[in-house]
Amino acid sequence: MIFGFLGQIFTGSAKIRAVKNINYAGNTDEAYSLNIYHKKGNLSNQDVIVFIHGGSWNSGKKETYWWLGRNLAKNNIVTAVINYPLAPKVTYKEMAMASAQAVKWVKDNIAAYGGNPNRIFLMGHSAGGHLCELINADPQYFKAFGLSNPVKGVILNDAFGLDMDEYLTKAKKDTAYNDFLRTFTKEQKMWQAGSPLFYSGNVSNAHLIFYGNKTHEAIKLQSERFYKILKAQNTPSTLQVIDKKKHVAMISHMIFGCNKMYKYITKFLSNTN
Repeated sequence: MIFGFLGQIFTGSAKIRAVKNINYAGNTDEAYSLNIYHKKGNLSNQDVIVFIHGGSWNSGKKETYWWLGRNLAKNNIVTAVINYPLAPKVTYKEMAMASAQAVKWVKDNIAAYGGNPNRIFLMGHSAGGHLCELINADPQYFKAFGLSNPVKGVILNDAFGLDMDEYLTKAKKDTAYNDFLRTFTKEQKMWQAGSPLFYSGNVSNAHLIFYGNKTHEAIKLQSERFYKILKAQNTPSTLQVIDKKKHVAMISHMIFGCNKMYKYITKFLSNTN
């Protein structure tokens, strides 16, 4: 059965063009690069997704998610999968700045790949979800590049770290906890500054929030809380709990183009004006 699914993936890939290793910061650092996936042909004004990968802010790379780019492109979504600098070389703030800069590049250039620069959506898994929401909610990041928030909507896939202040205050101080301190520092004021939930009052664009019903409790609690906050302030929001899925499987299972999450995503995009 699995070979049949993979056959579908590779057959569909023949209709998709991948443009790789575009530097979005005007330097030669691979950490500031992205890959674009789009359907072949003279298409234009398609919806755009900028995908930010997870990996606890200290690992991960855009190449891993080639299948996500191709699956989204098959659904007529021009997709940019980005790299960004990682801990311990940088903190969350430099990661967020890089992510915002990638979005600016997409805004300025995506029309050449068939995308609509006025229909840019952010999508991120785990730590990538945190970065998506941080640059969306805290205006300093786009402002640093002379840009008003260009994001039409946000898709959070099992986002981790929506409230890092809460997590770092209450979580068990294990190896992972110490790794997170490299990203968010040991200063509690930085934990709040790097937590998207503290800026939720700035959020007015549409949201699609996923989490797996077997994921980490912190993700469940904070995703639910963020959703309730958005609904209370009349921000268009949808919450989808995915049955039988743990944290990593929430993204890895999307390798299959038939995964129902793609239907939720395409519906979300079509319903967002």
